[in-house]
Amino acid sequence: MIAILKVITPLLCWGGMMLSLARGIGSGPTLLAGGCGALFLTGSLLPLLVPSPLLVVAFKGVTAAAFAILWLASIGGIHGAGGEARVGHAAGPLAGRGGAFLASLLAGAGVGCILVPAGGVAQPMALMAAAVAGVSLAVAGAFAGRFLPRWFAPSGTGLWALILALLLCIASSSPRLDLFSPLTMRVMKFIHDFVHQFFESMLLPDHPFIRPRVWEYIGILFSSGVGFWGGVVLFFAPVGFIATAIRLTPLPSVAHIRRGAERRLLMASYIRQRRHQQAAPILAAAVLSLAIYQSRFPSVDYWDPAPVKVTADAAGKILIPEKGEPEIGDGRMHKFVYSHGGTEARFFVLAKEDGEYAVTLDACSICKPEGYGQGESALICYYCKTLIPLDTVGKPGGCNPVPLPFRREKGGVAIDAPLLLRSWDETVQATAGGGGERR
Repeated sequence: MIAILKVITPLLCWGGMMLSLARGIGSGPTLLAGGCGALFLTGSLLPLLVPSPLLVVAFKGVTAAAFAILWLASIGGIHGAGGEARVGHAAGPLAGRGGAFLASLLAGAGVGCILVPAGGVAQPMALMAAAVAGVSLAVAGAFAGRFLPRWFAPSGTGLWALILALLLCIASSSPRLDLFSPLTMRVMKFIHDFVHQFFESMLLPDHPFIRPRVWEYIGILFSSGVGFWGGVVLFFAPVGFIATAIRLTPLPSVAHIRRGAERRLLMASYIRQRRHQQAAPILAAAVLSLAIYQSRFPSVDYWDPAPVKVTADAAGKILIPEKGEPEIGDGRMHKFVYSHGGTEARFFVLAKEDGEYAVTLDACSICKPEGYGQGESALICYYCKTLIPLDTVGKPGGCNPVPLPFRREKGGVAIDAPLLLRSWDETVQATAGGGGERR
């Protein structure tokens, strides 16, 4: 029962997809309910046959590809908006059914992935319950579509923008499937790399020419807000392009109608139809807002222990015992803090599934050092909300926590204190207010 509560929002999104498809494509309700219901059932039971990590990668890859196609279609819609006098752009029946069936399979796979805990085993009863609920919603949505208001009749790119928005909302219900947080991280990394390469290529010696106050403004480019708002723009741009294209598409000519009253009534009906066509992108924007909210504020409790103070011996060695309090071999992240000379350096130790330890700073080389929390299968960077798979912790690059050299000694893990402080100082200096570009 508790597992099913995790997929209430995704199932509601699936119901919304069925209502939209029932009004947006020309198939009869029986064919739509049968085809979409069967494919949702198949997708939701895939975790019983396909390893969950592989299914997650496939879901994210196909959804991201569909989003890229929507981007191209929306730009093409803007480009051709002024050419042909028509309201709405309807896809052919075959293309419409194909898109509906693919969306159904993806929605089912997304619900199935959410129900399977990371690194855990699929529970057949929970998956079957979700599958039955999905099939029921497919049947109800296919036959209830005829009772929706007449103004809601999505078609063409507007329909698929709404369907994709609902899929993204399903994805954002789980940190493993979420696409918005990785997108914001890529925006941040692109800006960081662009600024860095700009200074490198222009050979600009910043110290003599650029004042510290200017660096404060440059540091804004490295804030999490830039990545977040960049991701928002990329998420909403296709919907905005589609709504604009609908608005710019010229109305059919009524010049051939002689009677003024009849001409005005027909023109009014065309204008009303165009306004109705804009309902789908507006609803898509609302659903994307919900997806972003779920991504930014996931309903996941992250393990984030208070740092334990440690000291170094006369040789500058910090020894973290394997046994005791905390017990670092339990598979959870354990944080520590070492203070010396007015500097406090935070780091953590994590025992991985293969029995090896990862020892890293509680910070990365890109974001400000706000630390990490541990979820089911990943760490989360509190600054940019990026998820880092547990099997990659201890490896350098991106938003991964900065790895530290360590030695396995009898009874514990040994770390060099001066090296820890130096690594912490370099990382904090590189990520504070644009300082990463100073040379």
